[in-house]
Amino acid sequence: MIYEVVIGVEVHAQLRTKSKMFCGCGTAFGLSPNSRTCPVCLGLPGSLPVINRAAVDMAVRAGLALNCTIAAHNRFARKNYFYPDLPKGYQISQYEEPICERGWIDITVGDHPKRVRIRRAHLEEDAGKNIHETGTAGSRVDLNRAGTPLLEIVTEPDMRSADEVVAYLKGLRDILMYLEVCDGNMEEGSFRCEPNLSLRPLGQKEFGTKVELKNINSFKFVKDAIEYEIKRQTKVLNEGGTIRQETRLWNIERGETAVMRSKEEAHDYRYFPDPDLVPLKLDEAWIDQCRSALPELPAAKVARFVGEYGLPPYDAGVLTASKALADYFEACVARFPHPKTVSNWVMGELSRELNNSGTDVTASPVSPERLVSLLTMVEQGTVSLKVARDIFPELYRSGKTPEQIVQEKGLTQVSDEGSLEKLIDEVLAKNPAQVAQFKEGKHQVLGFLVGQVMKASGGKANPGKVNELLKRKLTG
Repeated sequence: MIYEVVIGVEVHAQLRTKSKMFCGCGTAFGLSPNSRTCPVCLGLPGSLPVINRAAVDMAVRAGLALNCTIAAHNRFARKNYFYPDLPKGYQISQYEEPICERGWIDITVGDHPKRVRIRRAHLEEDAGKNIHETGTAGSRVDLNRAGTPLLEIVTEPDMRSADEVVAYLKGLRDILMYLEVCDGNMEEGSFRCEPNLSLRPLGQKEFGTKVELKNINSFKFVKDAIEYEIKRQTKVLNEGGTIRQETRLWNIERGETAVMRSKEEAHDYRYFPDPDLVPLKLDEAWIDQCRSALPELPAAKVARFVGEYGLPPYDAGVLTASKALADYFEACVARFPHPKTVSNWVMGELSRELNNSGTDVTASPVSPERLVSLLTMVEQGTVSLKVARDIFPELYRSGKTPEQIVQEKGLTQVSDEGSLEKLIDEVLAKNPAQVAQFKEGKHQVLGFLVGQVMKASGGKANPGKVNELLKRKLTG
């Protein structure tokens, strides 16, 4: 039987606030266990939560960027369940009255555009972290993360492949990072995704039984986990088995999913309004202020880069994947108005060095000014394109200017006709057969002769000038 996969995604995006959702404890990652806690984090009797205004502001901006309706009236609820890393015995979240509803993101997979609907985006607090160390008795709990503000973003079950899910997650992550409301770090857990999927016979309207996937910290593993789960469920159904509603963990080492627990329904959590927190009422002026402060978002920037700079859509997509990279590109183009040339260098030489050194473009040793200096030297004929590419790694690592490197290595391009003609005469004298072939109409040998002149000059000769002079001598 042929099955159709139906996929929805829940994302927990940690908001970039300095303090937690309901207390003043810091949110820095990687500190010693339980060093950022207080009576509110620890769930001690008598402690009272206070809503973090900055988190609400970030949630509104994110909701607007995701085309959501912002609920002027929303409130927090208690989600009741027992787990060792949840000291209160409940999580403060939003249930019936979330802050953002009914949004969407447009994605493209291959040549196929698609709109993924967002059901809701709501504020909540994170739980702590259980630490299980091999060779030690029992487990320990670190509550540094307890109370960290999260925005949970839930889609409708609109996706039909692992590739669509990855495209959605990348698009969502880019938007949140552009807004600077989330750092998008999947390894540190500040952007956590939980796909849920089911299979149904092709053409059937009713959904199948849903399975949720957890413990996924990269886009590659998202794709791998979904594709594995599709194969697993297909096998179960084809063998006459039944899919159970459950949560499964992705095992990276084994490349397979494994049962974590049965999947709860909403009523299992016994949601009810939190009596310690008053409902939130957002006035339109504040929402409008958040809307007016939105930056140019990735999709709009891609369209502008294609229209304003004449870049191919692929280039525009790569350059706008990061706001910092897009800013770097535009800083270069403002000084050197040749967008495609700049694009080639930023996506090529610069990105390669950044990736090799594990450096973000914001900390690039090659500033836009220094890259433009190098490109200007190529444009003016001071150095050849080949020389510029050859010296770029040294430019990246040494801290020297392009001019200093070229001068120290004696790489200034030779454009003087007298010097070039002397080299050309020597090459023509050594290659009479190729000269004869050119005069017989085999003009493709010109490339060979240009290469011989470049070799004789140690790569310093101006190739355009060499080409011009060679044609003049061979046809004169």
